[in-house]
Amino acid sequence: MQKQDKPIHIIADDRERKSEVIQSLMMMKGITVQIKRLSIGDYWADNRLVFERKTLKDFAASLIDGRLFNQMIRLANSKSKGILILEGTGKDLADTGISREAMQGALVTVSLILGIPVLRSKEPHETTKLIVFATRQIRSIVKSGFQRHGYPPKNKKNRQLYILQGLPGIGREKAMRLLDTFGSVENVIIASSEALKSVEGIGQKIADKIKWAVSEQISPYGINDEFPI
Repeated sequence: MQKQDKPIHIIADDRERKSEVIQSLMMMKGITVQIKRLSIGDYWADNRLVFERKTLKDFAASLIDGRLFNQMIRLANSKSKGILILEGTGKDLADTGISREAMQGALVTVSLILGIPVLRSKEPHETTKLIVFATRQIRSIVKSGFQRHGYPPKNKKNRQLYILQGLPGIGREKAMRLLDTFGSVENVIIASSEALKSVEGIGQKIADKIKWAVSEQISPYGINDEFPI
């Protein structure tokens, strides 16, 4: 077998064992599947991409109980490129109590602030095709030597700074002060406005914008989407 025909190796988390995605992957040509416990994500493909697969119901539940942003921060800090796949259709949200506005607010934080691409699929088989297609695309890009501008750095501290610079009003200097003060991206996200204001260069206005951007609070009418002026 020639080098360019090397199979794509995918490690699937053992908690996904009953998923139809694993069964679909095992039936595809040019794909090898290994099942074991992953510390981050559900599928690790080609040692390059780590996919977190969430049904829309699970996404809603993790938003309500507070798991979502901790999981997404860990995914953003992964050495491999993190990707979120949302599986399902709008009707799956009917009994969750989550409004469309709340979902959109969470997705803005995940995609624009944490820099995690969000892909959508209707069902497990489509999720399988997304995982394989994305992996083949990245393999092709790496082979051609092309690199996307602004791609998150591999060094952990630089990656943390990259994430923090996605927050409103935060450049590299303020990101460094935040990281020095709080020690991690996660601690910055959960910090109170008062704590944020203790950092040099961050006043009430920037602190309010940060809290607005990362807020997990959900009202009966959804996340308040009015950006603080």
